[in-house]
Amino acid sequence: MLSVLVLAPLAALILLNLPIRGQRTGLAYGLVLLLTAAQAAVLVFRPDLVRAGAGGQFLGLNLMADELSFVLLLCAGMVIFVTALVGHAMMADEKQRFYFMNVLLVSLIGMNGAVLVSDLFSLYVFLEITAVASFLLIAFNRDRHGLEGAFKYIIMSAVATVLMLTAIALFVLAAHSASFEVIHKAVCAPGANPLVRIALGAFICGLFIKGGLVPFHGWVPGAYSAAPAPVSVLLAGAATKISGIYGLIRLGLIGAYSAAPPALPVARLAWASDLFAGSASFSAVMLLVGMVSIVVGAFAAIAQTDMKRLLAWSSISQVGYIVLALGCGTPLAVVGAVFHLFNHATFKSLLFVNSAAVEQRLKTTDMERLGGLGGRMPVTATTSVVGLLSAAGVPPLAGFCSKLLIILALWQAGHGVYAILAVLMSVVTLAYLLIMQRKVFFGKVREGLEETREASAGLVIASMALAGVTVGAGVLFPLLYHTFLLQARVAP
Repeated sequence: MLSVLVLAPLAALILLNLPIRGQRTGLAYGLVLLLTAAQAAVLVFRPDLVRAGAGGQFLGLNLMADELSFVLLLCAGMVIFVTALVGHAMMADEKQRFYFMNVLLVSLIGMNGAVLVSDLFSLYVFLEITAVASFLLIAFNRDRHGLEGAFKYIIMSAVATVLMLTAIALFVLAAHSASFEVIHKAVCAPGANPLVRIALGAFICGLFIKGGLVPFHGWVPGAYSAAPAPVSVLLAGAATKISGIYGLIRLGLIGAYSAAPPALPVARLAWASDLFAGSASFSAVMLLVGMVSIVVGAFAAIAQTDMKRLLAWSSISQVGYIVLALGCGTPLAVVGAVFHLFNHATFKSLLFVNSAAVEQRLKTTDMERLGGLGGRMPVTATTSVVGLLSAAGVPPLAGFCSKLLIILALWQAGHGVYAILAVLMSVVTLAYLLIMQRKVFFGKVREGLEETREASAGLVIASMALAGVTVGAGVLFPLLYHTFLLQARVAP
């Protein structure tokens, strides 16, 4: 089953580019929707098919799956499905649509592969596949801003590549392997080889760059805002998170493959979260980088006048919460980090879909030229409120639940200052997102916008689906908490 998650999009990509006649654009669009919908459906309704064997082979690579893989595969399927809907709605040219769907399949191969492999070198290879697809998508329109954003991305990604390859070489030199299990034993062993610590630090820096964390965040606002609207959804919702943040979480959980973990899902995550928590220096770095990213991203977002740039800075801030939780390193913090990653993929994709809806109708995302669109675009305006409230951590939405877990974990671990700052930054998040909502959707309709109408069906369906997931995950969270956290004996 695991190999199918990589082989299916690869087979679809080959099929689409065979010299066959017919309407290939429609076939490409249908295959992307079918593959991603099937992936999400299998994970939701039959998660045992992915987790039961927790093993597989793909071109000689060992594939493994755990609960973290499950969450990331679900995110990838959901976000690429939505991206395909937005891309079809925003692109009129058939050739553009065909090429776009092809690159989406490449991105799906990279993301699915990255979350299933069991060694650092294979992880690096699939992350580079995702990065190449992201670069092509950012520059998809071949305009000046898109090429500039793609150039910044590829330069920073090249630096990350050097760091990660150097780290892998050092791991192999010191531990004679790049597998997660061997690296975990080498890092956690008493009197560990200094090369192992250096390698771990270099690999983490590379992931910081790919994840767009402060101080390596310079490429994020330009890439997100210059990219075509559907590409911004993909970057913010899944691509950047899997390229950078997934690797950080996986490094914190690499002990999951070193022995037979407990049976319950959350207990398994909790049991394996010992890498960063066991190292005071790594924990301090993660806490500091996470909090600085939260603060810088939040205050920079306030100063933005463009919707997409504001949401890009907001992404930097929200990712900071995940890294902050990893720095805390307790079982509850790790669970909060994984849940917030899923929530971020949902509510940030939703907000970028709404930005795409505005851009589709008005050809701009400059908030100074917008206003009063709530009455003209009621679905977009309503779902935008759902997304911003979840991002700000307002109950009962999903974003509140994951932030609550993170803040409680910080407080219990003795990081009271970080916990208080995290709460205050949530207030700042609410402030700048309400400013965005007021400028775009509230108030009197700006002159010249009276004839604006709701976005096309694909965008409306995407926004309503994401809003439904955000509300549902928040409302059902008490049930999930009782079923998994309490039974797993993880202290709340």
